Parts: sequence; structure tokens; C-alpha cells
Amino acid sequence: MNHNKSYRKLGRRADHRKAMLKNLTISLLSAEKIETTVTRAKELRKFAERMITFGKKNTLASRRNAFAFLRNEEVVAKIFNELAPKYAERNGGYTRIIKTSVRKGDSAEMAIIELV
Repeated sequence: MNHNKSYRKLGRRADHRKAMLKNLTISLLSAEKIETTVTRAKELRKFAERMITFGKKNTLASRRNAFAFLRNEEVVAKIFNELAPKYAERNGGYTRIIKTSVRKGDSAEMAIIELV
């Protein structure tokens, strides 16, 4: 049964998975558009949208929560100064996943995830 599965394992140990998703989140929020596999993009969406929601709250606690996950002051500053005001009127749904082709080496489904 597939009950109570709240996240995808992505074929990695917990520490590697967390580090990979952190790095993908930093890349997405700094570049605003990246290409990755569909499964990673779907999992990444949760973290990216949570960081933007922290930015919209704009409290010291939310800034500390964002920094605790990202550990990158430049990206945290970008979230709070640029991205949060941009999405102030939007209630969620800050990202868009567009499926592209398959990767040549292993035929993995690729997708572009971008900020709306």
C-alpha cells in the first residue's frame, strides 16, 4: 500500500536527499529557472514555495527559518527583498513545471521548473 508517503526518496539516503534538494532550491531561487528531472522538480516545488511563503511573512523568525534551510544569505536576501513583494498578492502556486524531452544518457523525463 502507498499510504502516508509524504515525500519521494529519489534513490538517495536522507542526508544526500536533503542536501540535493537544498542545492536545487538555491539554484531555482537564484536563477528563477532550472532544468532537472520531473520527479526532482515535483519534490523541489514544495521547498521553493515554502521559502517564498517565509519571505511573504517577513518576520525575523521566518527569515531565520529560511536561512536555517538554505544557509545562503544572498538567496535569503533575494527572497525577502525581490521575490516576496513580487508574489504578495498570490496565494501559493509560485512555480511552474514544464515537461521537456528525455535525457539522452538514461532516458529520464526532464522538466523545466521556473518561478511564475
